Amino acid sequence: MVLRSCWKSRHKNSCGPAGWIRPALLWFCVTQCVCGIGAVEENTNVVQKYAEFDVTYNDTVTSQNQTIYAFNHTISRNKTEGVRVTVDVLSGGSDSPILFVVRQKQAVLSFQIPLILRGLYQRKYPYNHVGRTLCQPPTRASSENQFFFVDVSTLSSQGTNYQLRVSRVESFTLQTDTKFSFTASPSQPQYFQYVFPDGVDTVIVKVNSDMTFPCSVMSIQDIQCPVYDLDNNVAFIGMYQTMTKKGAITVQRKDFPSNSFYVVVVVKTEDEACGGPLRFYPLRPDELIDAGNRSKLIDVVVTPAINSEVYVRGMLFILGIFLSFYLLVLLMTCVENKRMKKREVFQIPADMSPAETGQTAASPYEYGSFADNGSTLSSEAITDSATSTDNNYGYIERSLDGVGRSRHESLSSVEEDDYDTLDDINSDKNIVRTKKYLCVSDLSRKDKRILSKKYQIYFWNIATIAVFYALPVVQLVITYQTVVNVTGNQDICYYNFLCAHPLGALSAFNNILSNLGYVLLGFLFLLIILKKDIVHNRALFRNDLNALECGIPKHYGLYYAMGTALMMEGLLSACYHVCPNYTNFQFDTSFMYMIAGLCVLKLYQKRHPDINASAYTAYACLAGVIFFSVLGVVFGKGNTVFWIIFSVIHILATMLLSTQLYYMGRWRLDSGIMRRMLNILYTDCIRQCSGPMYIDRMVLLVLGNIINWSLAAFGLLERPNDFASYLLAIAICNLLLYFAFYIIMKLRSGERIGCLALVCILFTAVVWGFALFFFFQGLSTWQKTPAESREHNRDCILLSFFDDHDIWHFLSSIAMFGSFLVLLTMDDDLDTIQRDKILAF
Repeated sequence: MVLRSCWKSRHKNSCGPAGWIRPALLWFCVTQCVCGIGAVEENTNVVQKYAEFDVTYNDTVTSQNQTIYAFNHTISRNKTEGVRVTVDVLSGGSDSPILFVVRQKQAVLSFQIPLILRGLYQRKYPYNHVGRTLCQPPTRASSENQFFFVDVSTLSSQGTNYQLRVSRVESFTLQTDTKFSFTASPSQPQYFQYVFPDGVDTVIVKVNSDMTFPCSVMSIQDIQCPVYDLDNNVAFIGMYQTMTKKGAITVQRKDFPSNSFYVVVVVKTEDEACGGPLRFYPLRPDELIDAGNRSKLIDVVVTPAINSEVYVRGMLFILGIFLSFYLLVLLMTCVENKRMKKREVFQIPADMSPAETGQTAASPYEYGSFADNGSTLSSEAITDSATSTDNNYGYIERSLDGVGRSRHESLSSVEEDDYDTLDDINSDKNIVRTKKYLCVSDLSRKDKRILSKKYQIYFWNIATIAVFYALPVVQLVITYQTVVNVTGNQDICYYNFLCAHPLGALSAFNNILSNLGYVLLGFLFLLIILKKDIVHNRALFRNDLNALECGIPKHYGLYYAMGTALMMEGLLSACYHVCPNYTNFQFDTSFMYMIAGLCVLKLYQKRHPDINASAYTAYACLAGVIFFSVLGVVFGKGNTVFWIIFSVIHILATMLLSTQLYYMGRWRLDSGIMRRMLNILYTDCIRQCSGPMYIDRMVLLVLGNIINWSLAAFGLLERPNDFASYLLAIAICNLLLYFAFYIIMKLRSGERIGCLALVCILFTAVVWGFALFFFFQGLSTWQKTPAESREHNRDCILLSFFDDHDIWHFLSSIAMFGSFLVLLTMDDDLDTIQRDKILAF
């Protein structure tokens, strides 16, 4: 009966002159009946109108009066023209909304007025002014006439006045390198078409606005119907990102088979997603909230991206920069080898064989740009050293034969249980290590085989850590990139979108490629250390007195660990830049903590090889640092309890480390610690006022405590959002403090800094300065929302391929490599000085 009623109503009221109206009316009536809109009464009046473009229609709609507007649209295959429907409701108060249904040949668009858009916590925002762009139907003919219909209906018995206007969008197709301006709002989204020109495979769609708010969303969608252009569905398909003032998405032709796409811009109903203020909670669940004026003026421009030649040029540039360091080191090695050969010929008479000199001929491989000096001491100097007993409490001389014999023994026969097996060390180390003035000979008494094995553990441990750490990291970032590519959500990763060049599945290949310097220079440093290690071992094999008893003891295990850490920093930084965000920032900083810690340990080991921390203790402490880094990133933002706990631990750790360094490890943390502390206070402060025995050490530790206590207070008061960088700043400050102390004490002791070391120091300082300049440019930050982060995005500045952060990668890798060379060469002036004449500080 309902269907029959619809049919009768259609025949009774179908009095339009055009025959093409009747099939449309039949479809309309059947749709209403089947979909349950309601039974149409016998007296329902359905009005059909042949409408025209750019004409405003003022009409009234009720449940008994429904209107169908028919438009004839000419579609051309060579010309893309958009159609926009704009509706205003002039009178309100009705409980039932007006339903507008736009029926096209291959698409249907429907919306109601007032249009209700939802925000957070089910807040409802009504809009009485709605504008929608119709999806462009495809056509194969050169020109085709297609009709589309706009049906207006309501279930309200009260009359509601409305205005309807359908107009053509002349500038529907965006032109390359041409800025186009328009206005959008939550109820009036806009989208435009872009067609790839010939010879252009990649473009960057840039959207800009002078207004920070309202928050908006830009989306790139394929040419298909329907187009998702509302706040509640814009994320359903394609690529999208939130924006305030800036937005940019790189689009590749291969992702769009039609060689064209839609640029969709939607204004959100609320600003919370862009870091704006959050509105109040609704007092009632069904309360409607006036959104106010949320119109936004927006500019869009589509520019061609770089081509394959720029990719190749960028890769060749970075390879050329860092491979030049290999050539420079090779050149310096050849020059040094030639110089050392001339010196050797000059020192050995022509009529004397190497056997008569008591030495073996030096192999050319034993000399290099960073090799140990191969000259030997005279027998008189050794005799004077052996007979001297000044400031050498309890030092027991070992014959060179015994030392030489021990070098032939395999390191595999030495176990960790062999530590401190020398009876003389057990009997007098408390006396030796508490002398007022210590020499390197006092703190390098253990057998070199034992110490070599102890410090080689640093390398093997960090290699194991690197494998177990890197594998899940690589797997995770691949998953991140896959999620970004599948969902199209550009807010997951904090790129510099104005200079993010994709390659394959990677969204920002340039940010990944720029980390290659860390890997190449780290490997080069390992080669340098291997060269020095081989030369030193050959010197020990032939009982070279300089290698045995002079200079800073050579232990290369920490250097191997530092080179490995630098390579891993490059790998993990590249992994972080696959999809940079706050959850994986620890990938970029973990081995920075390692590098800072290893550099401090290496500085301390130079003059305290016997009492330096073991690899297990050092890596356990670094693991604790990384643990707190993760906790700080996850729970530290604005958490007062966390910052109190961390600050207390930071201060306690500083005090314990200060005590360990001041007493050279000759103290115990047990139940009697308080009694001993009170005894020292009474004897040194109350009974007699005496200054500290180790003044230099005390000055260093006082400065260190002031700096660390200040950093702890700053963290507790300010509670910075970037906890990982704050923790890294603590490590770097302590490293710089100890390095400055080491240099000052070295100069105070009458030692000098060699020419090569001085060049490395100056070069490294200059490079660090430029590197930090580019680091603080801040092209993105995950401390803010993705939309706010994009406000800091900037264009590429080098070869149209690299941005400021890439240059930071270049310069910081060079600076770290230079810093390692400083540690390696700064004590080369002591290679011919006996260890009992080198102060330990």
